[in-house]
Formats: sequence, C-alpha cells, structure tokens
Amino acid sequence: MSDDLAPDDAPDMAAAELALGLLEGEERAHALRRVLAEHGFAQEVERWRGYLAQLFDLWPSVAAPAGVLGRVERSIDGPPAVPVPVPVPARRSLFWPVAASLSSVAAAALLVFIVVRPIDYAPVQPHPQPHPSATAVVAATPMLVASIDPVEAGAPVTAVYDPRSGGLRLTAASLADANRSAELWVIAGDGVPHSLGLLHTAGGSSFAVGADNRARLAAGTILAISLEPVGGSPTGLPTGPVVAKGALSQV
Repeated sequence: MSDDLAPDDAPDMAAAELALGLLEGEERAHALRRVLAEHGFAQEVERWRGYLAQLFDLWPSVAAPAGVLGRVERSIDGPPAVPVPVPVPARRSLFWPVAASLSSVAAAALLVFIVVRPIDYAPVQPHPQPHPSATAVVAATPMLVASIDPVEAGAPVTAVYDPRSGGLRLTAASLADANRSAELWVIAGDGVPHSLGLLHTAGGSSFAVGADNRARLAAGTILAISLEPVGGSPTGLPTGPVVAKGALSQV
C-alpha cells in the first residue's frame, strides 16, 4: 500500500538546518534567498518546522530538579579562573568556525535526545542493578518513528513507538468528522492490515500495543489511517478510504 522511498526523495538538509537554526552568516542568507526563490525549498523548511514542533508536543514539560538554581548561582559567584596565556598564531583564527561546528553538533545531539528519550515520565523507583546481558538487550532496542503523511493536503501525523514498553504515541490528527472514526492500522510484510485502535479527534493518541502487533512493528512497517464508521471497522479490515500512511524507521 506504499511505494518505497527513492534516493531522490531524501530531505534537503539545508532546509532542516535552517529550521533548526544552525545556519549563520552567508549560509543563512543563501538559505533565506532560496526560501524566497524556490517554492519547494520553502515547503520543505515549513515541513521540518512542523515536524520538530510535533516532537516537542509529544512530551509534557518537566520541572528542573530542586537545587539547580542554587548551584548555578554559586558557580557564578565562585572565584574566577586564572587565564592561561596562549600564543596567538599569525594565521587566520579558527575560533569562529570551530564554535559554529560545536554549536551544530550540540543542536543535533539535542534533537536526538528529544526523539529517543522515553515516552513515560513515571518517578524513578529504586530497583536492582540489571544483569549486563539484559542491559545490552535494552541498549540494542532502538526507538521507531514515522511521519504518517496525508494522501491529500494537511499536516503529517508523527508516531513514536517504544519497543521496550510497547507504547505508541501519535500527535493530533484531524482526519475524521463527527460521522466517521479515524482508525490506525499496521501493515507488515504479509500486506494484511491489523487494527491498532481509533485515533482521538482532539489531542494526541496513545496505544498499548498487544503482543501480536508488537511483532509486526519494525523498521519499514507501514502505518495507515482509514476512515471508518463511528466506533471502527465492523469487519476487522479497512472499509473506508485510506487518508494517510507512512513507514516506521529507526532513530
């Protein structure tokens, strides 16, 4: 039910860097000129901005731990470090290029942290130290994400799946009216759709994926949304039109 992505469909990384705010100077000016001159590039920048905004919406804000402000104030009031004289080379300084590169790496690391951090924010309870082999299995289980793009115009629905807990989270999807329900399906290698549940009409949706469907959720698996009678498909298979679909990928 979905065509494989061709190499030409790879995203324009300049659009992603502009949306993240990583470009400076002439590179930023050049990207902004492309936004004005290239309609496709402008759409790609907006798509990245919308995608990143939805990732932030998946998790609530978390208050900083107690005592952080005091530690910051004490570090500010502490004794200044004694500067170490460093000979200044005669050639052109590399400070700004190095600083820009470190800023880019830090921003990319922040984005990866936002995507892969756990979905549930339950208080951490004391527990026994896991066996090294169990730790290796958990570390080797990557998160899966998908951009479920509408067949027609509209914002994509972002899905994040945690194979360790079986939790599946989706951003808001305004795809159905009051007379129909939007139902989410997983389509694995056998091509048979299996229902994951109904999407909420307002806000995001959360699912606890059952054991059978957990085995089907993997990189390359298709997630699709169809319009069904209120309450879901009466047959166990899609009966209405497929209005959005996308493939899961590892992060």
